[in-house]
Amino acid sequence: MSDDEPGGPTTTTVVLVDDQDLMRSGLRTLIDSDPELTVVGEAGTGVEALDIIRHQRPDVVLMDIRMPVMDGIEATRRIAADHDLDRTHVVVLTTFERDEYIHDALRAGAAGFLLKDTQPTALLDAIKVVARGDALLSPQVTRRLIEDYASRPEPVVKVPEEMDMLTPREREVLGLVARGMSNEEIANELYVSPLTAKTHVSRILYKLHARDRAQLVMLAYESGMVVPGS
Repeated sequence: MSDDEPGGPTTTTVVLVDDQDLMRSGLRTLIDSDPELTVVGEAGTGVEALDIIRHQRPDVVLMDIRMPVMDGIEATRRIAADHDLDRTHVVVLTTFERDEYIHDALRAGAAGFLLKDTQPTALLDAIKVVARGDALLSPQVTRRLIEDYASRPEPVVKVPEEMDMLTPREREVLGLVARGMSNEEIANELYVSPLTAKTHVSRILYKLHARDRAQLVMLAYESGMVVPGS
């Protein structure tokens, strides 16, 4: 997040990436109506987006999937791989609910995945959630992910050796993160303070070398460490 003026209010900067001018215009109007958010750039292709994002280094990118020249999945992958953009979080915004898009977006490094029919207030809240470093998956997306993993007979990947570094409490917290719980919800579930819950999540991120909570969700389910429904 950036300060407009010394001692001034902190705002979350956003870049819009969508090949439809009308969609970008509507999003800009909505986002700029919130005093805590400001749009600092727009792009119609993944290639254009990378140039703008590397220059502006925004807090959040709203990324479409299907675009000419370079799609949103590849653009997200390149953003996640750029260490200069470690503080930039991508929210994939699309009309598509197909499972492969959800998986591809999260594997590429997206911090969130929302459908374009998301309510305006929910979208504004989502931007702020992701800017704070939390993962954001809409309830229907989380449900589809869990259903998909539950249908798989075996884990997709081996459990990383770093998992052995987690304490029993951290494993418990990871399971709650995988269920989509926020720090506040984890704190209520475990009868600890939100700060303690946040500390646990931070340590898990560090130990597993994960970029954000979305990666923790993918890792927990794909490794088979967390079983859907458990």
